[in-house]
Amino acid sequence: MVTKISKEELEELQEAFGKVDLDSNGFICDHELHELFKEANLSLPGYKVREIIQKLMQEGDRNKDNKISFDEFVAIFQELKSSDIAKTFRKAINKKEGILAIGGTSELSSEGTQHSFSEEERFAFVNWINTALENDPDCKHVLPMDPNSDSLFTSLGDGIVLCKMINLSVPDTIDERTINKKKLTPFTTQENLNLALNSASAIGCHVVNIGAQDLRDGKPHLVLGLLWQIIKIGLFADIELSRNEALAALLREGETLEDLMKLSPEELLLRWVNYHLEKAGWNKINNFSSDIKDSKAYFHLLNQIAPNGSKEDEPRIDINMAGFSEKDDLKRAESMLQQADRLGCRQFVTPTDVVSGNPKLNLAFVANLFNKYPALTKPENQDIDWGLLEGETREERTFRNWMNSLGVNPNVNHLYIDLQDALVILQLYEKIRVPVDWNNKLENCNYAVDLGKNEAKFSLVGIGGQDLNDGNSTLTLALVWQLMRRYTLNVLEDLGDGQKVNDDIIVKWVNKTLSEAGKNSKITSFKDKEISSSLPVLDLIDAIQPGSVSYDLVKTGSLSEDDKLENAKYAVSMARKIGARVYALPDDLVEVKPKMVMTVFACLMGRGMKRV
Repeated sequence: MVTKISKEELEELQEAFGKVDLDSNGFICDHELHELFKEANLSLPGYKVREIIQKLMQEGDRNKDNKISFDEFVAIFQELKSSDIAKTFRKAINKKEGILAIGGTSELSSEGTQHSFSEEERFAFVNWINTALENDPDCKHVLPMDPNSDSLFTSLGDGIVLCKMINLSVPDTIDERTINKKKLTPFTTQENLNLALNSASAIGCHVVNIGAQDLRDGKPHLVLGLLWQIIKIGLFADIELSRNEALAALLREGETLEDLMKLSPEELLLRWVNYHLEKAGWNKINNFSSDIKDSKAYFHLLNQIAPNGSKEDEPRIDINMAGFSEKDDLKRAESMLQQADRLGCRQFVTPTDVVSGNPKLNLAFVANLFNKYPALTKPENQDIDWGLLEGETREERTFRNWMNSLGVNPNVNHLYIDLQDALVILQLYEKIRVPVDWNNKLENCNYAVDLGKNEAKFSLVGIGGQDLNDGNSTLTLALVWQLMRRYTLNVLEDLGDGQKVNDDIIVKWVNKTLSEAGKNSKITSFKDKEISSSLPVLDLIDAIQPGSVSYDLVKTGSLSEDDKLENAKYAVSMARKIGARVYALPDDLVEVKPKMVMTVFACLMGRGMKRV
């Protein structure tokens, strides 16, 4: 029996569909379906979206075109409507409270576009920043900010707070020595904002449509969008099995670690909340919007995770459940948050945010609770293959951050698992200007390899679609590296009016630029051991922007490993500060990893070719 959809629901579905159908042609690609569910705040796990796409393909696609029309989306919704997942869909996509419309345009938007921003987000982020940086002497000139005013948008304009927030989310991303902190001028402010934006990109933020001028002007929707990405990366950092093995306690019967690794941080948080709710004998929740509005699940969660005094360094905290019986939703939410405050976790949400079911801020609230009081114990007596949890290599992290910074969808959390359906790889082909036929009926992974061999002319000897599907790390990395390399070279070719670029051309340009600037350093290749000192990189930066490198900070002579690392940290941050979008990490320079070294010099060449 097909469930009827009301006119009101239909209008709301149309609104959500329109947000994803950016070119307004009435269709979305199947790989955008995940984005559509996300836009509608519908808690649907990635594997479920893939199942829906697979079903559409097995049915031959209703319109035989592999694109999804609005009518087809409505049909999908009708099939879901009887399930728990969809019962709150309509409420979730209702217009949110506290949205302010503002005039403003980004570089790529049409003149006069109305952008909206949320007062609730501004309030939450200001309080989070005020708390996180309250003792930082470099931020005293703007902190504390007033959460009830627009001071956030002016306070971030010099780039210092943004740089500090990036380092809080991913420590050591920015070398503090490269942040301009005193006697700021328009030029040194621009450098700080370049440093912040390029560093945000390096940790996986999507900053393609944001420029330093947007941040200096304090454009609210862009500032809040960037801040949320930075905060979220920090909040989610430890919601990851290889960094927190106790998460294995969330395994369900018959599941393997690999099953758990397929879940996004959002899905793991939901699983974590339900784990504790089950222990409390309370109903499970399906989302962080409508299902938490009455605060009752939160009361039980707080009661479960509060320290019971069993650890020496952790005094017992008893949660007062009296407010649970309060009849008024707002008063009940306030009582719950008072208990959260006793745990030091009254962050991100107000009682109104809880009652209105603000999904973003409630997600942040729960992530903060998890980070402070996970209340999980690593399973000891189960047949678990702990060998799967080797943790991410630097190379893998760099590739993953690069993909996410380009705005691939869904976000890549686990490199191999999240590339197994090849949807992200196909999006990356589009980024390197290899046309993708989304109607192609070949299995995605085989098609991804065929595109690489036949269209991109990659060297993919011995690599088949099955290798991607199996999550073969060596062979997947081989393809991903060639995608990243081509993307980097495309940027250089654009600057050089289409002239083809290869390693030799980059090396020659580097040495010519160094020589013309009177520098003594040079490189023979991207394997040159001299690179381990980072001196050729720093000299090149100073050649591109004379006087930018403070050589009194640079170690020379016979260098220890620590000296080399200090130089490399300074070099990577300086490269980003002068406007080069470098993804490589300092260790890549110290260890002279040729692939990553190539990207550093290529990005600097791109910056150097932009000189007027």
